[in-house]
Amino acid sequence: MTWNVEDLEETARKCRVHIVNMVHRAQAGHPGGSLSEIDLLTALYKTQMRVKSDEPTWGDRDRFILSKGHASPGMYAILAEMGFISVEDLSSYRVLGGICQGHVDMKWCPGVDFSAGSLGMGLSFGMGTAIAARLEGSQRQTYVMLGDGEIQEGSVWEAAMAAAHHELGNLNVILDRNRIQNDDFCEAQMRMFDIPAKWRSFGWNVKEVNGHDMNEILEGLEFLGNNNDGPSIIIAHTVKGHGISYMADNPAFHGAAPNDEQYHQAMIELGEVAQ
Repeated sequence: MTWNVEDLEETARKCRVHIVNMVHRAQAGHPGGSLSEIDLLTALYKTQMRVKSDEPTWGDRDRFILSKGHASPGMYAILAEMGFISVEDLSSYRVLGGICQGHVDMKWCPGVDFSAGSLGMGLSFGMGTAIAARLEGSQRQTYVMLGDGEIQEGSVWEAAMAAAHHELGNLNVILDRNRIQNDDFCEAQMRMFDIPAKWRSFGWNVKEVNGHDMNEILEGLEFLGNNNDGPSIIIAHTVKGHGISYMADNPAFHGAAPNDEQYHQAMIELGEVAQ
Protein backbone atom coordinates (compact mmCIF):
# COMPACT_ATOMS: atom_id res chain seq x y z
CA MET A 1 0.00 0.00 0.00
CA THR A 2 1.41 3.38 -0.97
CA TRP A 3 0.65 6.55 0.96
CA ASN A 4 2.03 9.93 1.85
CA VAL A 5 1.21 12.51 4.50
CA GLU A 6 -1.00 14.54 2.16
CA ASP A 7 -3.04 11.44 1.31
CA LEU A 8 -3.46 10.62 4.98
CA GLU A 9 -4.55 14.16 5.80
CA GLU A 10 -7.10 14.10 2.98
CA THR A 11 -8.50 10.78 4.20
CA ALA A 12 -8.80 12.26 7.70
CA ARG A 13 -10.64 15.27 6.27
CA LYS A 14 -13.10 13.00 4.47
CA CYS A 15 -13.61 11.09 7.70
CA ARG A 16 -14.39 14.33 9.53
CA VAL A 17 -17.07 15.02 6.93
CA HIS A 18 -18.51 11.54 7.50
CA ILE A 19 -18.48 12.08 11.28
CA VAL A 20 -20.38 15.36 11.13
CA ASN A 21 -22.82 13.94 8.57
CA MET A 22 -23.59 10.94 10.76
CA VAL A 23 -24.13 12.88 13.98
CA HIS A 24 -26.16 15.62 12.29
CA ARG A 25 -28.36 13.11 10.48
CA ALA A 26 -29.03 11.16 13.68
CA GLN A 27 -29.23 14.30 15.84
CA ALA A 28 -27.36 12.28 18.42
CA GLY A 29 -23.92 10.87 19.02
CA HIS A 30 -20.44 11.85 20.09
CA PRO A 31 -18.69 14.13 17.61
CA GLY A 32 -16.00 15.62 19.87
CA GLY A 33 -14.04 12.45 20.62
CA SER A 34 -14.55 11.14 17.10
CA LEU A 35 -12.93 14.27 15.67
CA SER A 36 -10.03 14.11 18.14
CA GLU A 37 -9.23 10.48 17.32
CA ILE A 38 -9.58 10.45 13.56
CA ASP A 39 -6.07 11.51 12.56
CA LEU A 40 -4.75 8.67 14.73
CA LEU A 41 -7.18 6.11 13.31
CA THR A 42 -6.43 7.19 9.76
CA ALA A 43 -2.69 6.72 10.18
CA LEU A 44 -3.15 3.43 12.03
CA TYR A 45 -5.44 1.83 9.47
CA LYS A 46 -3.72 3.21 6.38
CA THR A 47 -0.12 2.47 7.39
CA GLN A 48 0.01 -0.18 10.13
CA MET A 49 -3.00 -2.45 10.46
CA ARG A 50 -2.75 -5.87 8.82
CA VAL A 51 -6.38 -6.30 7.82
CA LYS A 52 -8.37 -7.35 4.76
CA SER A 53 -11.50 -5.36 4.02
CA ASP A 54 -12.82 -8.17 1.81
CA GLU A 55 -12.16 -10.72 4.57
CA PRO A 56 -12.92 -8.88 7.83
CA THR A 57 -12.75 -12.06 9.94
CA TRP A 58 -9.36 -13.17 8.57
CA GLY A 59 -7.87 -15.06 11.50
CA ASP A 60 -4.39 -13.56 11.43
CA ARG A 61 -5.52 -9.94 11.18
CA ASP A 62 -4.31 -7.32 13.62
CA ARG A 63 -6.92 -6.38 16.19
CA PHE A 64 -8.13 -2.86 16.96
CA ILE A 65 -10.09 -2.24 20.15
CA LEU A 66 -11.95 1.08 20.43
CA SER A 67 -12.33 1.07 24.20
CA LYS A 68 -13.88 4.57 24.11
CA GLY A 69 -16.63 3.01 22.03
CA HIS A 70 -19.01 5.97 22.14
CA ALA A 71 -16.64 7.67 19.65
CA SER A 72 -17.98 5.22 17.07
CA PRO A 73 -18.51 7.74 14.23
CA GLY A 74 -14.75 8.00 13.90
CA MET A 75 -14.36 4.25 13.56
CA TYR A 76 -17.25 3.89 11.13
CA ALA A 77 -15.76 6.69 9.03
CA ILE A 78 -12.36 5.02 8.66
CA LEU A 79 -13.98 1.60 8.08
CA ALA A 80 -15.92 3.16 5.21
CA GLU A 81 -12.78 4.74 3.76
CA MET A 82 -10.99 1.38 4.06
CA GLY A 83 -13.80 -0.50 2.31
CA PHE A 84 -15.09 -2.61 5.20
CA ILE A 85 -18.47 -0.91 4.87
CA SER A 86 -19.88 1.49 2.29
CA VAL A 87 -20.34 5.22 2.68
CA GLU A 88 -24.07 4.51 2.27
CA ASP A 89 -23.90 2.28 5.36
CA LEU A 90 -23.01 5.33 7.43
CA SER A 91 -26.62 6.51 7.09
CA SER A 92 -27.56 3.62 9.40
CA TYR A 93 -25.80 5.31 12.32
CA ARG A 94 -28.06 5.10 15.37
CA VAL A 95 -30.89 3.68 13.27
CA LEU A 96 -32.71 0.67 14.77
CA GLY A 97 -31.36 -2.40 13.01
CA GLY A 98 -28.57 -0.48 11.26
CA ILE A 99 -25.02 -1.84 11.19
CA CYS A 100 -23.56 1.38 12.64
CA GLN A 101 -24.84 1.27 16.19
CA GLY A 102 -24.30 4.09 18.70
CA HIS A 103 -21.46 2.16 20.32
CA VAL A 104 -19.24 -0.08 18.20
CA ASP A 105 -20.56 -3.64 18.16
CA MET A 106 -18.71 -6.58 16.62
CA LYS A 107 -21.95 -8.47 16.01
CA TRP A 108 -23.29 -5.75 13.74
CA CYS A 109 -20.46 -4.08 11.86
CA PRO A 110 -17.75 -5.72 9.71
CA GLY A 111 -14.28 -4.73 10.85
CA VAL A 112 -15.23 -4.19 14.50
CA ASP A 113 -13.45 -6.55 16.91
CA PHE A 114 -14.84 -5.32 20.24
CA SER A 115 -18.34 -4.51 21.44
CA ALA A 116 -18.12 -1.39 23.59
CA GLY A 117 -20.42 0.18 26.14
CA SER A 118 -18.92 0.24 29.62
CA LEU A 119 -15.71 2.26 29.71
CA GLY A 120 -12.50 0.79 31.08
CA MET A 121 -12.95 -2.68 29.54
CA GLY A 122 -11.03 -2.41 26.28
CA LEU A 123 -7.50 -2.80 27.58
CA SER A 124 -8.38 -6.03 29.39
CA PHE A 125 -10.00 -7.34 26.20
CA GLY A 126 -6.97 -6.30 24.17
CA MET A 127 -4.65 -8.01 26.61
CA GLY A 128 -6.62 -11.20 26.02
CA THR A 129 -6.25 -10.95 22.25
CA ALA A 130 -2.52 -10.29 22.63
CA ILE A 131 -2.06 -13.35 24.85
CA ALA A 132 -4.12 -15.43 22.41
CA ALA A 133 -1.84 -14.38 19.55
CA ARG A 134 1.21 -15.44 21.55
CA LEU A 135 -0.33 -18.81 22.39
CA GLU A 136 -1.15 -19.38 18.72
CA GLY A 137 2.33 -18.38 17.55
CA SER A 138 0.84 -15.52 15.51
CA GLN A 139 2.65 -12.27 14.71
CA ARG A 140 -0.58 -10.27 14.83
CA GLN A 141 -0.61 -7.07 16.85
CA THR A 142 -3.31 -5.68 19.11
CA TYR A 143 -4.00 -1.94 19.21
CA VAL A 144 -6.23 -0.41 21.88
CA MET A 145 -7.48 3.18 21.88
CA LEU A 146 -8.31 4.64 25.28
CA GLY A 147 -9.82 7.97 26.21
CA ASP A 148 -8.17 10.08 28.90
CA GLY A 149 -11.36 10.35 30.97
CA GLU A 150 -11.55 6.57 30.72
CA ILE A 151 -8.22 6.06 32.46
CA GLN A 152 -9.85 7.27 35.66
CA GLU A 153 -11.21 3.70 35.75
CA GLY A 154 -9.31 1.37 38.07
CA SER A 155 -9.79 -1.56 35.70
CA VAL A 156 -7.50 0.15 33.19
CA TRP A 157 -4.62 0.09 35.66
CA GLU A 158 -5.23 -3.53 36.61
CA ALA A 159 -4.90 -4.41 32.94
CA ALA A 160 -1.85 -2.18 32.55
CA MET A 161 -0.12 -3.97 35.41
CA ALA A 162 -1.03 -7.42 34.06
CA ALA A 163 0.13 -6.54 30.53
CA ALA A 164 3.56 -5.57 31.83
CA HIS A 165 3.70 -8.71 33.96
CA HIS A 166 3.06 -10.85 30.88
CA GLU A 167 5.59 -8.81 28.84
CA LEU A 168 3.13 -8.33 25.99
CA GLY A 169 5.24 -6.77 23.28
CA ASN A 170 2.37 -7.23 20.82
CA LEU A 171 0.04 -4.98 22.84
CA ASN A 172 -0.05 -1.34 21.79
CA VAL A 173 -2.14 1.47 23.29
CA ILE A 174 -3.04 4.84 21.81
CA LEU A 175 -4.31 7.30 24.41
CA ASP A 176 -6.51 10.05 22.97
CA ARG A 177 -5.53 12.80 25.41
CA ASN A 178 -8.16 15.39 24.46
CA ARG A 179 -8.64 16.56 28.08
CA ILE A 180 -12.43 16.52 28.03
CA GLN A 181 -14.88 13.88 29.27
CA ASN A 182 -18.66 13.68 29.43
CA ASP A 183 -19.38 16.32 32.05
CA ASP A 184 -16.44 18.74 31.83
CA PHE A 185 -12.69 19.04 31.42
CA CYS A 186 -10.94 16.01 32.90
CA GLU A 187 -8.99 18.14 35.36
CA ALA A 188 -12.27 19.45 36.82
CA GLN A 189 -13.65 15.93 37.22
CA MET A 190 -10.60 14.11 38.56
CA ARG A 191 -7.02 15.21 38.17
CA MET A 192 -4.73 12.50 36.79
CA PHE A 193 -1.43 14.31 37.38
CA ASP A 194 1.60 12.98 35.44
CA ILE A 195 0.04 10.49 33.02
CA PRO A 196 3.27 9.49 31.17
CA ALA A 197 4.98 8.83 34.51
CA LYS A 198 2.07 6.62 35.58
CA TRP A 199 2.40 4.39 32.50
CA ARG A 200 6.18 4.21 32.86
CA SER A 201 5.79 3.21 36.51
CA PHE A 202 3.59 0.33 35.36
CA GLY A 203 6.40 -0.93 33.12
CA TRP A 204 5.26 0.41 29.74
CA ASN A 205 7.27 1.95 26.91
CA VAL A 206 5.92 5.50 26.54
CA LYS A 207 6.06 8.16 23.83
CA GLU A 208 4.14 11.44 23.59
CA VAL A 209 3.01 12.87 20.22
CA ASN A 210 0.88 15.63 18.76
CA GLY A 211 -2.22 13.67 17.77
CA HIS A 212 -3.03 16.03 14.89
CA ASP A 213 0.45 16.17 13.33
CA MET A 214 0.56 13.30 10.86
CA ASN A 215 4.36 13.12 10.87
CA GLU A 216 4.46 12.84 14.65
CA ILE A 217 1.68 10.25 14.59
CA LEU A 218 3.67 8.15 12.12
CA GLU A 219 6.73 8.41 14.36
CA GLY A 220 4.57 7.26 17.27
CA LEU A 221 3.27 4.26 15.36
CA GLU A 222 6.83 3.38 14.38
CA PHE A 223 7.74 3.57 18.09
CA LEU A 224 5.00 1.05 18.85
CA GLY A 225 6.27 -1.27 16.14
CA ASN A 226 9.88 -1.08 17.27
CA ASN A 227 9.28 -1.83 20.95
CA ASN A 228 8.62 -5.53 21.40
CA ASP A 229 10.08 -6.11 24.86
CA GLY A 230 6.82 -5.23 26.57
CA PRO A 231 3.58 -3.26 26.12
CA SER A 232 3.86 0.22 24.62
CA ILE A 233 1.73 3.35 24.57
CA ILE A 234 1.69 6.58 22.63
CA ILE A 235 0.05 9.44 24.48
CA ALA A 236 -1.49 11.58 21.74
CA HIS A 237 -2.18 15.17 22.72
CA THR A 238 -5.33 16.10 20.82
CA VAL A 239 -8.11 18.68 20.74
CA LYS A 240 -11.64 17.47 21.27
CA GLY A 241 -13.73 18.48 18.26
CA HIS A 242 -10.61 19.23 16.20
CA GLY A 243 -11.37 20.60 12.74
CA ILE A 244 -14.62 22.37 13.64
CA SER A 245 -14.10 25.77 15.25
CA TYR A 246 -17.11 25.80 17.58
CA MET A 247 -16.61 22.20 18.65
CA ALA A 248 -12.89 22.47 19.32
CA ASP A 249 -12.00 22.20 23.02
CA ASN A 250 -15.69 22.58 23.87
CA PRO A 251 -17.13 20.14 26.45
CA ALA A 252 -20.64 20.82 25.11
CA PHE A 253 -19.86 18.75 22.02
CA HIS A 254 -18.78 15.62 23.82
CA GLY A 255 -22.20 14.18 23.08
CA ALA A 256 -24.24 16.76 21.18
CA ALA A 257 -25.24 17.04 17.53
CA PRO A 258 -24.90 20.24 15.48
CA ASN A 259 -28.10 22.00 14.43
CA ASP A 260 -28.66 22.84 10.76
CA GLU A 261 -26.84 26.18 10.95
CA GLN A 262 -23.89 24.64 12.78
CA TYR A 263 -23.82 21.75 10.32
CA HIS A 264 -23.56 24.15 7.38
CA GLN A 265 -20.73 25.99 9.11
CA ALA A 266 -18.91 22.68 9.67
CA MET A 267 -19.20 21.81 5.99
CA ILE A 268 -17.69 25.19 5.09
CA GLU A 269 -14.79 24.67 7.49
CA LEU A 270 -14.18 21.15 6.16
CA GLY A 271 -14.07 22.42 2.59
CA GLU A 272 -17.23 20.65 1.44
CA VAL A 273 -19.26 23.76 0.53
CA ALA A 274 -18.35 27.32 -0.40
CA GLN A 275 -18.80 30.06 2.16
